[in-house]
Amino acid sequence: MLLIRRFEEKAGQMYGMQKIRGFCHLYIGQEAIAAGCLTATTPDDIFITAYRDHGLAIAKGVTPKACMAELYAKATGCSKGKGGSMHFFGVKEKFFGGHGIVGAQIGTGAGLAFAEKYKDTDNVVLCFFGDGAARQGILHETFNLAMLWKLPVVFICENNNYAMGTSVARTSNVLDIYKLADAYEMPGDQVDGMIPETVHDAVQRAVKRAREKGGPTLLEVKTYRYKGHSMSDPAKYRTKEEMEEYKLQDPIETTLTKLKNNYGVSDEEIEKINDRVKHEVEEAVKFAEESPYPDDSEVLKDVYAEDDYPFIMD
Repeated sequence: MLLIRRFEEKAGQMYGMQKIRGFCHLYIGQEAIAAGCLTATTPDDIFITAYRDHGLAIAKGVTPKACMAELYAKATGCSKGKGGSMHFFGVKEKFFGGHGIVGAQIGTGAGLAFAEKYKDTDNVVLCFFGDGAARQGILHETFNLAMLWKLPVVFICENNNYAMGTSVARTSNVLDIYKLADAYEMPGDQVDGMIPETVHDAVQRAVKRAREKGGPTLLEVKTYRYKGHSMSDPAKYRTKEEMEEYKLQDPIETTLTKLKNNYGVSDEEIEKINDRVKHEVEEAVKFAEESPYPDDSEVLKDVYAEDDYPFIMD
């Protein structure tokens, strides 16, 4: 969680210095979700998400160097410098994006789960989307087929209360998003997304059900982003009081307190973690700064899959 937080803070800083261009959506405040999902799954399980993808990519194992280089549009980036902030990717890490179209990854996530079922593996897909994407028609079409075919997928709605600047209450009469699962007789639950252990427990149950051929689950994970929707959003639609209330639940601070009080972790040990994370982020920036931009010959490559592309249906 600390690595994700410091990486995102540095990305915001570099964006302000115009080292990073284009769209940039930070994951600050939502780190407990990435942590809880990682510990409840195996390296062979697949993650797929929307454009707020930095945190989940790092959690899944895409290196901070490859992530920062991608933000810099460098050839050493995780998408060869051609995807940018919204399109991180890691085939060997089983991280299948980073998708810029709202809700598009929901159908793709079910497709990945169908492939795993077709190959008769025990792997499960975790398909992440925001509360805004829960209003897209593709969600309902996908839920219907996922239940009909009992696909091994866990749908995770990272409900941070705002679709860009529009609150959930202004977009739907159904404020508890997990209840959307009821229409398809899909198991659904609401989870505190500010506590990594709570996320872990809920995801572990859902993943176990999927592995045992029990089909999909919808988890509405209640979270909060401390920054605007993207770097261009001043977030004036939120009150200072609301921000302060959520900062009292900050997953970094509450976990730090827990480590000290419940597990006897010393200040010296915490400082070592801080130093290690700081060094890793600084190295990521150095790597990105020194990496080359993609060659012009790359512009039309990777538009279509090639015969030897190491994709999931190998």
